[in-house]
Amino acid sequence: MDFTSREIEAGRKLFAGEFEFFWGADKPDTLPKPKGIEVAFAGRSNVGKSSLINALTNRKSLARVSITPGRTQQINFFKSQSDLVLVDLPGYGYAKAAKEKVKAWSGFVRVYLQKRANLGRVIVLIDARHGVKANDAEMLDEFDKAAVGYMVVLTKCDEVKAADLPKRIEETKAAIAKRPAAFPEVFATSSHEGKGIAEVRAAIIRLMNERGYSSSSS
Repeated sequence: MDFTSREIEAGRKLFAGEFEFFWGADKPDTLPKPKGIEVAFAGRSNVGKSSLINALTNRKSLARVSITPGRTQQINFFKSQSDLVLVDLPGYGYAKAAKEKVKAWSGFVRVYLQKRANLGRVIVLIDARHGVKANDAEMLDEFDKAAVGYMVVLTKCDEVKAADLPKRIEETKAAIAKRPAAFPEVFATSSHEGKGIAEVRAAIIRLMNERGYSSSSS
């Protein structure tokens, strides 16, 4: 997908600004009052979600990077000096978590997706080494049912052979082609190398502009 130099620069400026954690919610009645436009991040546990958030915001530890998959058990909110709020959703697909907890998290996330009026888009992370797996497809079903627009970002692309990456991108595009809420483009990223980060920022800028939100400091 092509972005203008203005969108790329606006994304750089926005994410060079301050971001800070301001709220954590573990059930629907503890969600913060909606403000601005929220962009949520979802993905299987250990897919690199925290690393991507940190790379986007040029920080090492805004979102906690855990060596223990499934550690994030609440929805975490990070505010900026603009209208943008980043939302870190609990990782899914971690088998060692108690089934009751997994069910509770899934129900909570479902309520958030269906009821959050200011949710602009979900960024769904897929591990480029493995492609769309069964539990990824199940989560995409949830987004489609909730009619929440989402875009797919492939992570850890530096760990895929350069010759194999185009095929993985096309396979992922094919997997989401008929999904009603899916953004048609797939973004290939590497938090380690910085690949694709500018494009993801620009996509967020374009979304904010389309929805009439400001990306400048307030």
